[in-house]
Amino acid sequence: MLASFFHAWNGLIHTVVHQRNMRVHVVSAVLVGLVGSGIPLDVAEKVILIFCVLLIFFAEILNSALEHLVDLATRHFDEKARLTKDAAAAGVLVLAIGTVVIFAAILVNNWETVASSGPQIARQVALGLPLALCVMVLVLPQPRAVWVDAVACLGGAVLLGVLATYTVSSVFSAINAGLLLIATSAARQRRREAQK
Repeated sequence: MLASFFHAWNGLIHTVVHQRNMRVHVVSAVLVGLVGSGIPLDVAEKVILIFCVLLIFFAEILNSALEHLVDLATRHFDEKARLTKDAAAAGVLVLAIGTVVIFAAILVNNWETVASSGPQIARQVALGLPLALCVMVLVLPQPRAVWVDAVACLGGAVLLGVLATYTVSSVFSAINAGLLLIATSAARQRRREAQK
């Protein structure tokens, strides 16, 4: 069972390292986590947001697997292979658009809370945007010095710790901690692959 978990983790990290859209989803998920940890939402709204994020991750990972399978099956251009890849990508796009609509509906539904939470939102923005930037630096594909990744990882951990003291949802704080771990693991994997 531990080996199965290890292989699944490697598949997740491989997708983050090699798929641009997955990197966008990771950073977007951090932003969703910041909203969820900063604005009081009811349980159903929390579950919906978490489910949307996980569903997009699942779809992007499945899309990546399907692309690899199509590439393995076809050695030269094939119109059906292109259509297969496009259809899989369209599935991810539909889920992403649906998630944005759901996210907007939750914010509109809680607009009174949002409007009366000025200082909390300012704190989330002041600490959350640098956290999202740390995650973005870690998942970027460009080569960089080891110390840059170390600073991004450590900075992200410190920001998470400060944000956790003010959180209204420890679940969303834990999700952001997991996303920082994923981003750090992706940076480490990218560095290993570059050394080969």
